[in-house]
Amino acid sequence: MPEHEPLTERETDGLDAHWRALNYLSACQLYLRANPLLSEPLRPEHIKPRLLGHWGTCPGLTLLYTHLNRLIRTRGRRTLAVWGPGHGAAAVLSGAWLEGTYSQLRPDVPRDEEGMRRLFEEFSQPGGVPSHTAPSVPGSIQEGGELGYALAHAFGAAFDKPDLLVCAVVGDGEAETGPLAGSWHANKFLDPVHDGAVLPVLHLNGYKIANPTVLARLPEDELEALMRGYGYDPLFVTADQDTPPAEAHRALAGALDVAVERIDAVQRAARDSEDGAQVRPRWPMLVLRTPKGWSGPRELDGDPVEGTWRAHQVPLPGVRDDPERLRQLERWLRSYGPEELFDAAGRPRPRVLEWVPEGDLRLGAVPEANGGRLLRELPLPGLETCAVAVERPGASSHEPTRELGSFLRELLRNTEERRDFRLFGPDETDSNHLSAVFDATDRGWQAELLPTDQHLGRHGRVLEVLSEHLCQGWLEGYVLTGRNGVFASYEAFTNLVSSMASQHVKWVHSAREVPWRRPVAALNYLLTSHAWRQDHNGFSHQDPGFIDHVLNKSPDVVRVYLPPDTNTLLCVTDHALRTRDTVNVVVAGKHPCFDWLDLDSARDHCARGVGVWEWAGTEHGGSGPDVVLACAGDIPTQETLAAASLLREWLPEVAVRVVNVVDMARLMRQRDHPHGMADTEFDALFTRDRPVIFAYHGYPWLVHRLVYGRTVHPKLAVRGYRESGSTTTPFDMVVRNDMDRYHLVMDVIDRTEGLGAKAATVRQHAADLRERHHRYILEHGADMPEVTAWRWPGR
Repeated sequence: MPEHEPLTERETDGLDAHWRALNYLSACQLYLRANPLLSEPLRPEHIKPRLLGHWGTCPGLTLLYTHLNRLIRTRGRRTLAVWGPGHGAAAVLSGAWLEGTYSQLRPDVPRDEEGMRRLFEEFSQPGGVPSHTAPSVPGSIQEGGELGYALAHAFGAAFDKPDLLVCAVVGDGEAETGPLAGSWHANKFLDPVHDGAVLPVLHLNGYKIANPTVLARLPEDELEALMRGYGYDPLFVTADQDTPPAEAHRALAGALDVAVERIDAVQRAARDSEDGAQVRPRWPMLVLRTPKGWSGPRELDGDPVEGTWRAHQVPLPGVRDDPERLRQLERWLRSYGPEELFDAAGRPRPRVLEWVPEGDLRLGAVPEANGGRLLRELPLPGLETCAVAVERPGASSHEPTRELGSFLRELLRNTEERRDFRLFGPDETDSNHLSAVFDATDRGWQAELLPTDQHLGRHGRVLEVLSEHLCQGWLEGYVLTGRNGVFASYEAFTNLVSSMASQHVKWVHSAREVPWRRPVAALNYLLTSHAWRQDHNGFSHQDPGFIDHVLNKSPDVVRVYLPPDTNTLLCVTDHALRTRDTVNVVVAGKHPCFDWLDLDSARDHCARGVGVWEWAGTEHGGSGPDVVLACAGDIPTQETLAAASLLREWLPEVAVRVVNVVDMARLMRQRDHPHGMADTEFDALFTRDRPVIFAYHGYPWLVHRLVYGRTVHPKLAVRGYRESGSTTTPFDMVVRNDMDRYHLVMDVIDRTEGLGAKAATVRQHAADLRERHHRYILEHGADMPEVTAWRWPGR
């Protein structure tokens, strides 16, 4: 590591004063509700009744907060910190309060003694702020309670932000997770010309809750080899319990200077070259080793605390009831010298603030950490340029995602200069028939390029990596810092990121309740290659359960759309890309699908979210239907319309109403979801007392849950995916799950009053056709001609 001008004694003292102030504030947040300046001896009534929080990681985070301040102050570089150990929120809150950001956003928590008291009192208490880096913590873009995503978020934040430095603090517990292990490879996708830089800091304090961490126990040469193998140039800073703080400050300041100079050199070389970087750069990273709970209590009742797992949460429990522990707490807190750090009014002394940046350069105030401040409306292409012509329902067919690819291609072209839209996916853009996007941009790729490669480039804005976790994390980081994107994936494998999706929904839901948080763009999923057309890949690729998972989450945030054809897919996508503070799940097929609605009709239908398709039904006059055929999803819609055509032919006296659902939340009550329907509106569509046969894309019990309590619910029969799959034919998939047209006809006969006896012959014929189907596919390996050749007959 090159030699740098060492810190002067005054500079070191200033850094140490700031660090001690942060440690004092962090520790007091865990314990105190009064007497914030220790102006009198601690008494039990000064202590919170419940002690909550995590001390062990705080000293390492406060050390980094202090030194990032110095880096920003000396170099003027806009820096975003992603705090992987989010359970150390007390440290980050302390930094935001000390620099003044928190008091600007929360004038009721001023930077004085009263504000300090409120900061302490509110932490991890009912009606206060959480113990993790939630949206209420300035400077945070992730809650950090569920570990594994800090590095992916950091890279997502850095994409298309050429002047931004993102410091990703990775805890050694988090480093053991699968998503984090995969995230080290994100450096193969970071463009040194158009993107910012990510500086990973692997913080090793040695322990998780009750066990040692794997990486902390590796010999340094082995850890260095691991990081070099990932493609990084590691720097090491190590401090133990006996290391003088001044020595640690000098070492960390020097390492950060070296890291940033290496980053500058990489970016300068790439940006000064006409062709950008032709060899993948080796970015720096830092391994920071400090004791867990450093500067805290050394021992408790004869057992070591500092530097062990015992420092993880509250290192001194029971202080309210044990006088000796209360005195031990007071000695610990006074060891930071609060009277040297704060004046009599509780204001930070000038020496403490020497290294604090100003304005938006403060870590708590950087605009990217409140991405809605930077968000712009997307220049979406007009739907008329991408929509398909529909002369009459079902007369033509298109591949919905292929046409959507053209829409996304135009959007990528429209944002070529702005670079604030990206497409993410796990190596499936071609497979999902979205390859038109490559007319506008390449896949981003910084590793070796070969002559046989297609659509790979250094500056591409389609990012593909075979890790759904990494795609999700990138998109979250991209969206939360003020940009827009889509995550396109095989439907079944989106379940891999179910937990990440939950965490993002929780973040957005909580952010809506923070007045100073500005709305961010929606996180948009396109689920395709779905269960009903994974007949070639088989059972493992057939799972529509992500919809169920999402619709269990905050109704203010989640939306699920099942467009039945190409034009409705375009309309739904256009809408989703305009929304804010939402998570939109759009499910659409990639195989040829009948075109049911022209563009104007599709717009109207998607705006309603649910509607009667009069042209498909056979209602007579104003007497209402005998039965309602409802559907949601492209394949269920096709089978429903095929059943409607058979009923028109076989049982013309039966009055059939066809209802198509695009927005699944429309089935819910108004009190349960913003998109929900009042009972009167729901009853007008589905009736109060007629049988409803509902063909649904996913697991059928979800529909039952959504409409539970509606008057017609006892009359509802839902057909959908029932975990019956295989490598088979497309039509056999719906037959296996009793959602085929023939079974739907049988359901109508079985459930429509008075029809069973009169239509026994028709029912038998439908059952015979299902048996014929089984024999036919075994003999021919393909579906029956009357199935493959079926077309909507019209009126």
